[in-house]
Amino acid sequence: MARELLGCVLFSDLGGDRTAGVIVETEAYTGPDDPACHAAERIGRTARNDPLFGPPGTAYIHRNYGIHWLMNAVTGPEGFPAGVLIRALDPLEGLEAMERRRGRSDLTNGPARLAQALGVGPELQGHPLSTPPLWVARGSPLPDDRVVITTRVGISRAAERPLRFYDRESRWVSRR
Repeated sequence: MARELLGCVLFSDLGGDRTAGVIVETEAYTGPDDPACHAAERIGRTARNDPLFGPPGTAYIHRNYGIHWLMNAVTGPEGFPAGVLIRALDPLEGLEAMERRRGRSDLTNGPARLAQALGVGPELQGHPLSTPPLWVARGSPLPDDRVVITTRVGISRAAERPLRFYDRESRWVSRR
């Protein structure tokens, strides 16, 4: 799913503003066998990670470093905690609203920036990503020659796994 989400469009109608962007970077978290997953075997199911066990296609919103909200799409079958972190978007619509929310021009090149630019917060926990106010729509599939597969970033456990995908032509990717 992390690869398949590249090229899809993420829309937000939050806060009275329509914002949208093409997904250009993702990271997969594969479930209990993945030490970096919020529901890794050593952690199990908790109140904090419970939405990750929900139905596929729903939002799992978590706080990073106690400061930033990050958005994930639940991808495992219900009861199996797997998800994809949406790491970067190529902004398409609502740039003024994104800039206002961010207070700067680096809008969506990182998971915390992306969530802030789109107005994503904990009230969307478990929201189905097929319906407004936050939804993913099919875009143009990214050809394989534009997709870079590499290791995940910003984590200490299982960082070496090649579970990060990005569009080599996008200037909005968080890290090369």
